[in-house]
Amino acid sequence: MTAAANQSGRRPTTSRRLERAGIRDVAAAAGVSITTVSDALNGKGRLPDETRSRVREVAERLGYRPSAAARTLRTGRSGLIGLTVTTYGEEPFTFTEFAYFAEMARAATSAALGRGYALVVLPASSRHDVWGNIALDGTVVIDPPDQDPLVSELYRSGVPVVSDGKPGNCPVTAWVDNDHEAAVLGILDHLSEAGARRIGLLTGTSTDTYTRLSTEAYLAWCAKVGQEPVYETYPAHDPAAGAVAADRLLARPDRPDAVYGLFDPNGTDLLAAARRYGMRVPDDLLLVCCSESDVYATTEPPITTLSLKPRRIGTTVVNLLIDAIEGVDSGTGVDIARLFPPRFRTAGTGPPPGTLMPTELIVRASSQRRSPRTTVSPPRPPGEV
Repeated sequence: MTAAANQSGRRPTTSRRLERAGIRDVAAAAGVSITTVSDALNGKGRLPDETRSRVREVAERLGYRPSAAARTLRTGRSGLIGLTVTTYGEEPFTFTEFAYFAEMARAATSAALGRGYALVVLPASSRHDVWGNIALDGTVVIDPPDQDPLVSELYRSGVPVVSDGKPGNCPVTAWVDNDHEAAVLGILDHLSEAGARRIGLLTGTSTDTYTRLSTEAYLAWCAKVGQEPVYETYPAHDPAAGAVAADRLLARPDRPDAVYGLFDPNGTDLLAAARRYGMRVPDDLLLVCCSESDVYATTEPPITTLSLKPRRIGTTVVNLLIDAIEGVDSGTGVDIARLFPPRFRTAGTGPPPGTLMPTELIVRASSQRRSPRTTVSPPRPPGEV
């Protein structure tokens, strides 16, 4: 701070630049009232589209951000939404150990910030009453099991919940999921067309819809084609158990010649087990696993993976949740009247609205049989028999 600034009591220019523009500044710059600014930025009132756009452009140019405290007083909302995985209950579990959850949470965080909310990642259970100590406007629950006690408690509290995964009988506000049955059937057909005659499955013991629907689709496919099911289960939250289950699967007397693994580490687990048993991939064993990890593009051989598109799901669930909180329709095509917290719903309205998202099978060498080698003889001289 310069001496002149000290003597005059004026703030230096840099401090003025750091001051955050207020709603009065936006109103003055846009030539409208404070009420009009509030309505334009909150999607309320009956304003001409031109006015709403001009106010938003001015607010963006001035760097205006609504005060969290003021918004809480005005709307009764905290601006906080939760994200949790409840499938594994009391078991220790870290989101970032699996690429799907990390990608989904990253996209959900960005989507929340883009709508003026902060995402709070919370454990399903804790010795501390974290759920009671944080005022959440709504919550995203990933793959809730049937009769999830946390979802039921949020329902009783009137907190809107959107689930990443079909909710079964859980009272959620809305849900987003992949078509797991179609994805599994597509993988099994892909392996069969590549020459597999006995396809195995590495699956989990949990009751979440992803595991249950994927396993049921495999069993239905086996019944349809007349193959005896060949599968092993393990608790998916335990990475060490996955390697043991992969070993069990390839040690069976009815050992499969192709395997689909439902979880992120299954590809490397199965590849290591195949090497222990002297099986070559893909010559003796075809492999596919569900994963978002780029590591499978560099394994030897590269492993075919199913992508559930977690970024798209993370963005969608957060936008649906905030639409429910604010009671607005952002053009998702979902009946917004049914997205209000469960306490506002009437009996007989049917199941909560859901959205199915596409998956992508990224085919690599591990699921494609190599063409048999042919020996090409050198051309014979003219006249040689």
